[in-house]
Amino acid sequence: MTINNNSEWLLVIDNGTQSVRALVFDLQGQLIAKSKIKLTPYVSPQPGRCEQDGNYYWQKLCEACQLLWQQGIDKSRIKAMSVTTQRGTMLPLDADGEPLRPAILWLDQRKYRPNTGMGWFWDNSFKLLGLTETIDTFRQKAQPNWIYQAEREIWDKTHKFTFLSGFFHHRLTGEWADSSGSQVGYLPFDYKKHKWASDLDWKWRALHIKPEQLLQLVKPGTRIGQVTAQAAEQTGIPEDLPVIAAAADKACEVLGSGGQSSEIGCLSFGTTATINVTMSKYVEAVRFLPPYPSAIAGSYCSEVMLYRGFWMVSWFKDQFAHLEQIKAEQTGVEAESLFDELVNSVPPGSMGLMLQPYWGPGVKQPGPEAKGAVIGFGDVHTRAHLYRAILEGLAFGLREGLEAIEKRSGYKISELRVSGGGSQSDAAMQIAADIFGLPAFRPHTYETSGLGAAIDAAVGIGLHDSFTEAVQAMVHKGQCFEPNPTHHQMYDKLYNQVYLDIYKKLQPLYAKIREITCYPE
Repeated sequence: MTINNNSEWLLVIDNGTQSVRALVFDLQGQLIAKSKIKLTPYVSPQPGRCEQDGNYYWQKLCEACQLLWQQGIDKSRIKAMSVTTQRGTMLPLDADGEPLRPAILWLDQRKYRPNTGMGWFWDNSFKLLGLTETIDTFRQKAQPNWIYQAEREIWDKTHKFTFLSGFFHHRLTGEWADSSGSQVGYLPFDYKKHKWASDLDWKWRALHIKPEQLLQLVKPGTRIGQVTAQAAEQTGIPEDLPVIAAAADKACEVLGSGGQSSEIGCLSFGTTATINVTMSKYVEAVRFLPPYPSAIAGSYCSEVMLYRGFWMVSWFKDQFAHLEQIKAEQTGVEAESLFDELVNSVPPGSMGLMLQPYWGPGVKQPGPEAKGAVIGFGDVHTRAHLYRAILEGLAFGLREGLEAIEKRSGYKISELRVSGGGSQSDAAMQIAADIFGLPAFRPHTYETSGLGAAIDAAVGIGLHDSFTEAVQAMVHKGQCFEPNPTHHQMYDKLYNQVYLDIYKKLQPLYAKIREITCYPE
């Protein structure tokens, strides 16, 4: 039976690339209090390297909590907590849980250089399947491999390799444990069974890592431990507070948007733009690229991403929006809040200007040789047309991802939930609704990843009986953007007759550019 009592609250730590937030939610999903500490995203000791001190992350988490308590929060009402973090940022820890070197972020471009194959069977199998480059990329990007090759003394001392979530869980509870929902990155994880890979799995041959260097995994909504006296002293979080496993920030964002079933498509208009659909079955939207763990235990997030995504808005701001930046400084607002004026000054379709949003190459789709493209330029076009073309190109790319998910799964999406920084733009929301031809809803709160983690905590301690019940109680639809039929009809033609052909026709040229210039590497 659900406890319908507003006196119970839930604490969430949400550590992204740009900031760490301490959030308090009630059982109806309302944000009671929030503190936010901006992060220096990374330091770059060499070009292409992105690192950050693990103790810096912990220090900023502590600061966020202490800032929260200054708001007069009644700690006695907090019944449990959970943690959600950026994906793929890894730390090697010693036996005391101390970082042996700075964390290597998901943005890092350093590469391990394999000097041997994986064995006759695996090398030939991957060659027959056309996966040699994909597997090579996996091996090259794996942080434990690079540490093994470049910093062998560090590797030899490493007691555990863990993502940022596991580091926080150990600091909070003293337990060597993490959520299976947070395992998105370069560790030997079985994405179908949500546990560490079996002994015969190819990942053990691809990665320099030993089974004893991995944390114990628990399911989302499962108790990891309780806050220790030392962690309580540093953070101000009540000692012995239950710590419940949540999931990575993207999975929690999907859950906090209400995407708990297969008829809802969840768009994330963030630094990396994604389309996610939660399913009870394992579906590879792109062949041989697995769905990630959901924040709902036993479920999958079938995901297609545009790596640079709404980072392109920042790119546009830096390169073309000096007038808006000056105006923003004069009026005390964010420059991005002025961009809707640019979008609305241009008709749908950007007068034939079309953009393919591959500002960052993919692993398999698009291929590692991919580049972005803008076609259809004419003397009528201005930076306003370019900005609208960016938003339209991102929506076209995400629609292509959604159709791949629908085709592979057999499910049909009937509505969109949109979160992330870009969702605050009415123009971006309307463009998404028009291009997909589906109603697009904002969630009731901007803090969707935190809300998803709070749902895990609520289910984990029985304040809601199930994920279905928790979502019904805690997630509420915000503003709805209905598709304009006339605009959708035009976008449909542009998408099917032009956009879907751009990459196919330009891909051979991208490969030639890569061959000649060696970029992207």
